[in-house]
Amino acid sequence: MHFYKLFCLSSVALLLLLCNTASADDATGGPSSFAEHFKLGGYASAGITAPRDAEAEIALHEISLILTWQNESRFKFFAELELETPLVWDDDNDLHTKKSFLDLERLYLDYNLSEEINLRAGRFLTPTGRWNQLHAAPLVWTSSRPLATSRLFPIAANGLMAFGAVPVQDSALEYALFWEALKDQVHDDHEIKFDNVKGARLSFGQTANFGLSFMSFNEKGISSPNYRLLGLDFITHYQGIELTGEAFQRWESHNQDGGSGAYLQTAIPLSFATNWSAIARVETLHRPDEGHDQRWLVGTTWRIKPNQLLKLELTGGSNNHSENLAESPRGFAASFAVLF
Repeated sequence: MHFYKLFCLSSVALLLLLCNTASADDATGGPSSFAEHFKLGGYASAGITAPRDAEAEIALHEISLILTWQNESRFKFFAELELETPLVWDDDNDLHTKKSFLDLERLYLDYNLSEEINLRAGRFLTPTGRWNQLHAAPLVWTSSRPLATSRLFPIAANGLMAFGAVPVQDSALEYALFWEALKDQVHDDHEIKFDNVKGARLSFGQTANFGLSFMSFNEKGISSPNYRLLGLDFITHYQGIELTGEAFQRWESHNQDGGSGAYLQTAIPLSFATNWSAIARVETLHRPDEGHDQRWLVGTTWRIKPNQLLKLELTGGSNNHSENLAESPRGFAASFAVLF
């Protein structure tokens, strides 16, 4: 744990030093030119959950701080440090901090090699599907996360990535290639452990955007099987209605079924209530030796301001492995999220 903290601090210092070196030739010059290109932001969320199979709780779910740096050079810096579940109130323990922990979500340095090629080094979210890349609470419609987007593949990696976009007629073909160079040092209690991660993603389209993801990785366990994953995703809008979905299939090294999952979600503006939308989602998850789990969700979301969301939702479905599905409990949930 001490090594992990030391590594995080050392990484931040090294990346900032590289940014400082890159900005040395900035036309503005002067000792303040480096610091003035930093921007600090973040987001937070809090809410109440009343699961059917557990006690209700009120929690401050997360406080995330985001630090970025960018000037006229080819370098960009991005860091996100998240304090998970810093405060919880429940029937048994009253007010406590037992579930709190720090998580280094992202820490990377980008270099713009050309108009079509960018290089990234550090810790980043794997560009697999859509939800995983935009899962921050103020950017998604629901409090809970689709099961398939968190229990079939690694959501983050420490390594290298090449990404960019190639013009194609009136649109662009976006791509990303990534490879894990350093294994994770710290894991959440409910987090599945992966290593030897590598993959790629392609996406195309404007009115309707489609994505294709490939991954190869090992899932740590008794046998540590190697999996290959294929993912398909899309998002489209019609008269203000948003429809999005993702589907994933895994195979073991001998082409045996390694699990699958999918979800389909829609957000429909309510004409009788300004800035309110009706939300509906269906999803399924199958993991080896765990059987199948299904979820359905209905709810509503109020966009109070462009950076503030109030979410109300009811979730149901099967309950085969509820102890492993903490991100999507059956029952009622309400939350408020703000981007700052």
